[in-house]
Amino acid sequence: SPFHTLGCLHTATVIGPFLGFLLASFCAELFVDLGSVDTDDITITTTDARWVGAWWLGILICASLNLLAGIPFWFLPKSLVKEGENSEPEDRSKRSVELLQENYKNEAKQTIHMEQQVFLFTKHHTNSLHDFIPDFIPFLKALFHNPVYMLFICITVLQFSAFNGMISFMPKYMEQQFGKSASDSIFLIGVYNLPVICVGYFFGGLLMKKFKINIYQAANIAFWVSLLEYLLYFAAFWTVCDTAPVAGLTVSYE
Repeated sequence: SPFHTLGCLHTATVIGPFLGFLLASFCAELFVDLGSVDTDDITITTTDARWVGAWWLGILICASLNLLAGIPFWFLPKSLVKEGENSEPEDRSKRSVELLQENYKNEAKQTIHMEQQVFLFTKHHTNSLHDFIPDFIPFLKALFHNPVYMLFICITVLQFSAFNGMISFMPKYMEQQFGKSASDSIFLIGVYNLPVICVGYFFGGLLMKKFKINIYQAANIAFWVSLLEYLLYFAAFWTVCDTAPVAGLTVSYE
């Protein structure tokens, strides 16, 4: 249902980036040479442009967690017993042999079918592009007349253009204009943006389930909401701060 797929599943997928932002904020507060340099000897702070955080620590932690998460899968059997089947060793071995034989036959059939498709494809396209264009143009026209597909493309472009711009430049903007450290900037972006996305996913799935919204209606709603979101991001161009003094650019070297 929309509530489980959109509301619960997509909400859970945002938890990972949220924890990632928190981890990045924590690692950015630590000096890059963690463990080999005495912290008392460090004369710069996290707001200094020369500060380099322990970027490698986040990669090490994530790699370790991925390895630990994969350990339980090593203990799973080669094939799981389906409901209603006998779990005796002999039956499992016999079933495994049958599955291997069936997979071998299927792979042989797929290989023959693929060779036939390659032969037909090569034969069909040896003439010229004139045989391809008459089929391609109607297909492309039908694709552009699909309202759900076109709305999905527009939604994706609007969301990615707004989200990528914020993720790429907002931390550096907060560092330069508000005097925040890289750690504080990453933390604020994660705390103030991702929970709102979780709420949107959850209530979106809940509303789709309650009002029985179909795919076409959901695409329309998503398009107009994304357009409004893009306009709000676009309005940020008029939100300006005082220009920071830069030697040689805004002020003299003297």
